[in-house]
Amino acid sequence: MKRYNSVVLVVLAPIIWCVVLASATGAIYLKHRSRQLFVILEKSNSERDRLEIEWGQLQLEQSSWSTNAFVENIASANLSMRIPPPEQIQVVTE
Repeated sequence: MKRYNSVVLVVLAPIIWCVVLASATGAIYLKHRSRQLFVILEKSNSERDRLEIEWGQLQLEQSSWSTNAFVENIASANLSMRIPPPEQIQVVTE
C-alpha cells in the first residue's frame, strides 16, 4: 500500500504542478487582457464625450447661422443687399 501511494504521488505531482502552472498563467493573461480592454473602453468613452461636445457645438453653430441678424449681415456684406426704407415698401394684396 505504501508503494502504491508513492507511485500515485510521483505520477500526480507533475500533473498537479502543470495544472497549477497553467491556471496561474491563465489568470495572469486574463488580468492583462482585462486591463487592455479597460484602456480601450476608457479611450472609447473619452472619444464619445469629445464627439458629444463637438455635436453640441455644431448644433449651436447651426442655430446661430439661421438667425435673422446673421443672414442680414451676410446679405449686406457679401451681396450688397440692404433693407429698403419704409416708403419704398409696397404691400400687394389680392
